[in-house]
Amino acid sequence: MIILGVDPGTLVTGYGVIEVTGKTHGAFRAVEFGTIESKKISSMPRRLETIFTRLQAVIRREKPDEFAIETAFYDKNAQSAMKLGQARGVALVAAQLAELEIGEYAPRVIKKAVTGNGNADKSQVEFMVCRLLNLPEHDRKLADAYDALAIAITHALRRGSGAKSSKSWKDFVINNPDRIKNGK
Repeated sequence: MIILGVDPGTLVTGYGVIEVTGKTHGAFRAVEFGTIESKKISSMPRRLETIFTRLQAVIRREKPDEFAIETAFYDKNAQSAMKLGQARGVALVAAQLAELEIGEYAPRVIKKAVTGNGNADKSQVEFMVCRLLNLPEHDRKLADAYDALAIAITHALRRGSGAKSSKSWKDFVINNPDRIKNGK
C-alpha cells in the first residue's frame, strides 16, 4: 500500500509518500517527500493553485492508494485558521479527484502514533520519523515534510496490516480473501 501524507500550510505544505512494505506493523519505506513552498507568491488564489497542482503531480507520479492529512486545529488567530483551512481544502480536493480514500488525524494522535507521546515536540517527531523510515539525519528545511511523513505513518498504523482499502463489504471480501474465515 502507498500512502500520501500532507501537512498543509499556505506558505509551506509538506508532503510525504510511504510504502507499507510488509504485513507486520511498522514496516515502511519512504518513497518521496518534500515541501511545496509558496512564500514568494503574493496572492492567496495563486498559492492555493500551486499547492493543488503540485499535489496532483505527486499523485500522478507516485499513484498512492490512500491519502492522509492533519485535521484543522484551532488557533487564537482566526485569520490563520481560515488560511490553513483553505490549504487543507485544496489538498482534500486533489485527493478526492484522484478517488483516494482519505484519513484525517489530529496533531496529538499523530504525535502519539509516531512517538508514543501525544505531547511530543517537533524534534521528537522528526527523530522517530527518521528512525522508522531509515532516513539520514534530518534536514531542518524539511520539517514540514517530516510532519507529512508522520501523518502517512499514522495512517498506516491506524489502517492495520496494510490490507487493501474497501468501500463495501463485497469489495473487502474480494480484496482480502485471506482474511475471511469459512463458516463451514
